[in-house]
Amino acid sequence: MSRPAAAPARLLHMIGNAHIDPVWLWQWPEGFQEARSTFWSAIHRMAEYPDFAFTCDQVALLAFVEEADPALFEEIRKRVADGRWVNVGGWWVEPDCNVPTGESFVRQGLYGQRYLREKFGVTASVGLNADPFGHNATLPQILRKQGLTAYCFLRPGPHEAELPGNPFWWEAADGSRVLAYRIPHEYCSPRADIAYHTDKALAQLPPGLGSAMVFYGVGNHGGGPTKDNIDSVHRLDRLGSYGELRLSSPPAYVEDVLASGVELPVWRGDLQHHAAGCYAAHSGIKAWMRSAEHALVVAERWASVAAAVAGTPYPHEALTHAWKQVLFNQFHDILPGTSIEPAYDDARDQLGEARSIARRTVNLALQTLARDTDIPFREGSQPVLVFNPHPWRVRADVECEFGLSIERPWVEDDAGQPVPSQSTRALATTSNPKRLAFPADLPPLGHRLYWIRPGSQAPVSVGDRASETVAVEATSGPVLENAHLRAEVDPATGWLKTLLDKAAGVDLMAGVAGIDAPHTVVTDDPTDTWGHRVVSYAGPGTPFTCTSARIVENGPVRTVVRVESRYEKSTLVEEIILAADARHLEVRVDLDWQEKLRLLKLRFPVGLQDPAATYEIPYGHLSRPADGAEEPGQSWVDVSGTLPGGARAGLAVVNDAKSAYDVSGADIGITAARSPVYAWHEPRQLEPDGLYSYQDQGRQTFRYLLVPHAGDWRDAGVVRLAAELTEPAQPTYESFHPGARPATASYAVEGAAAQGEVGKSGSVVTTVLKRAEDGGALVVRAYESAGVPATWSLDLGFAGRTVTATFGPYEIRSFLVPFDADRPIVETDLLEQPLTETPAATDEGVTE
Repeated sequence: MSRPAAAPARLLHMIGNAHIDPVWLWQWPEGFQEARSTFWSAIHRMAEYPDFAFTCDQVALLAFVEEADPALFEEIRKRVADGRWVNVGGWWVEPDCNVPTGESFVRQGLYGQRYLREKFGVTASVGLNADPFGHNATLPQILRKQGLTAYCFLRPGPHEAELPGNPFWWEAADGSRVLAYRIPHEYCSPRADIAYHTDKALAQLPPGLGSAMVFYGVGNHGGGPTKDNIDSVHRLDRLGSYGELRLSSPPAYVEDVLASGVELPVWRGDLQHHAAGCYAAHSGIKAWMRSAEHALVVAERWASVAAAVAGTPYPHEALTHAWKQVLFNQFHDILPGTSIEPAYDDARDQLGEARSIARRTVNLALQTLARDTDIPFREGSQPVLVFNPHPWRVRADVECEFGLSIERPWVEDDAGQPVPSQSTRALATTSNPKRLAFPADLPPLGHRLYWIRPGSQAPVSVGDRASETVAVEATSGPVLENAHLRAEVDPATGWLKTLLDKAAGVDLMAGVAGIDAPHTVVTDDPTDTWGHRVVSYAGPGTPFTCTSARIVENGPVRTVVRVESRYEKSTLVEEIILAADARHLEVRVDLDWQEKLRLLKLRFPVGLQDPAATYEIPYGHLSRPADGAEEPGQSWVDVSGTLPGGARAGLAVVNDAKSAYDVSGADIGITAARSPVYAWHEPRQLEPDGLYSYQDQGRQTFRYLLVPHAGDWRDAGVVRLAAELTEPAQPTYESFHPGARPATASYAVEGAAAQGEVGKSGSVVTTVLKRAEDGGALVVRAYESAGVPATWSLDLGFAGRTVTATFGPYEIRSFLVPFDADRPIVETDLLEQPLTETPAATDEGVTE
């Protein structure tokens, strides 16, 4: 029976799907088994209902089914070929869409889309992240460069973010757009009739739409569309009260919208907020993830160099496996910290495997490069090669620990000049451990030889040092000072009472009262693991009590002040470090957190008016209100404002492990620890005498930098400082041997020339140097970090090629660089497919 003629002229695309959480309230083996069961159910429904179509995302589940159930996988291949099994998403999993690095989002599509093309002959055209809790503002550019023209999501819901329409154009800062659609009501449905589910979905959509999507099917633990679901769709279609109901797919809906020619509104910026607490939940998974991500990109760089110059095989298969372990654990119930406790044993092991692969790759590459380096014999000395993983010059203090019988060790560089050095606290507690710190001046993506020498050190002339530190244990508290900064620590609060940028003549702590603006704030946190309905954690609380603030290290390399504090059962040690020529402070944090249902903020108040907040986001940055909202971010947050005299200044805080921040006026907060119960979801209430496991219990360590600056964050080189913090220089011990390679060598050098002052400091940052997935060439990726047009170049000396290109503001560009000099360098999309056969960047210069 056909629907009545009086039915509304409206088409509902009914999207049969099964949202599968491979990990959440269960561990991954159960999630993978549920994928097999759900996929068989979808195949059976196709046999029973000739018009039924199934929408599938998360390529990791397809890859598992291919391995575990070849017969099922063959059925899926047949249904893809006849158009009834529709693969969307194009990513390895549905990840958290705020915490991973920009490169991780690239790899989600690189491995996901390439798998779909290899196995099914067609890639996804519509992105789908139904359940993640927010979406960063760079995604439209990344999606478009992965061949995805549309994007479906559920969160934030209508009560959390008012969007201009549905659908709408979602635009990134570079101008890239995707057609975006917020799934109304829910992505999954009851097992039986879905009339009520459809009512709720339509109630969330703007009136007057000619077409819309309604997602249905049993989900989270899988299941998919049931017979009752499909029967009810057919029944509701015959009744006609909703208009036409068609068993359909997201690509069909997108085609329908584009064909209609309707003018859609535009949304610029990110899509937030749903669960603010998840960006601080489970500190461990956040730190493991960031470490693994950066370890892999460093491993790819060194493996690329070693393969070209030393013949070391490039470990393509191992690195791909490691990346897939990383991508899987970015799933939106693993990385946000919202799964059951045993799931994090699995995540620790899998991310540990990825990091172990990266470390083995780096070790083999560096050992083979060192093997061919000329290191002459010097009696009683220890040669140390220090490797810089960045294609720009890096000056960094490095530390070496050794058990050699070298008395009064000192350091000499490859030119025979003495280098400042000082003893520091050893990691070992054996009879005679030694640990030495010294400044290394390192060539771009290369190495430099240093010597640990015995005996009395030759004098270091003043001209060899740009600066030195001065430490004073004053009655008013410890003072750290060099030519650029002066910092005074208040022993009563354990925090800075002065942070003077000498060049700018600015004390950022002027006018900030330590008691009224504490550095540590502990608050009660009765919210669930997700932090549902939380807007801000920036309220008042109780500070740690400082028990000691003293200088523990002072020498020609650096000054270290150790601050020890306590709060009930918890302890906090912060070592504040000022290096001799540094323009920033480094702080090493050792936190033993023993609180339950509480939260610790580290706060960084400064004396600025009219503050503006900027957060690093994946492959970009975003301005946000300084209103105290809990926000996700990458490695750094900056607050800039006006000084009483009218000059502009600010403070950037850079860290290597945290992802949750707020800016409250001119006060940056990092959520350092949060201790809800594992996988606790409101409205469930905790029982007073219940036995629960709480997150973040015990010891954690991380580092952060305090970077004062004039102007704004662009003037302080914050982006590169963040890269150097998370991808540090690496010293390696060597032996004596002849070699054809000089003691100091550079394999790739980044150059920069841009319009305006910012570009001159290098606003385009090189992030990726790897072997192409299809072999025979290198892939280079870079992005414009400051929001200005810029010209960039990368001299790949080890490959005999130079890439030069112009970048628009906020643009991400990738290049395929053949080793064969007769083949042109071409720009690629993020799937490593050439955009054109015409060279986009050449050895000779820029092609517009």
